[in-house]
Amino acid sequence: MTLTVEKALYVEEQGQVTYAELVATADMPEHVVRELVRYGALAPIDAAAAQPPQWRFRAEALLIVRKARGLRRELDLDAHAVSIVLSYVERIDALEAELRELRARRGG
Repeated sequence: MTLTVEKALYVEEQGQVTYAELVATADMPEHVVRELVRYGALAPIDAAAAQPPQWRFRAEALLIVRKARGLRRELDLDAHAVSIVLSYVERIDALEAELRELRARRGG
């Protein structure tokens, strides 16, 4: 088993990642990750109780930071714009899931 697979299994098992793990995975400057938190794209589990080095995130934050990295690189967006786009993507995903559910209930 490779280290990457072991790490993925650990994250899946724990359901959380540390701030340091998130920053390392982000492949973006640390200040950008903090801005994504400030703008609401990333939500620490314990933001009110801790400072950034002690923050913990749900494992889904790894997917969000990966999307954010892609948006920054492909569209040359700043952290605020990335946060806005991510909120729209999240809303679109929710609407598409709702549409699939409605179609399944209707039978087609």
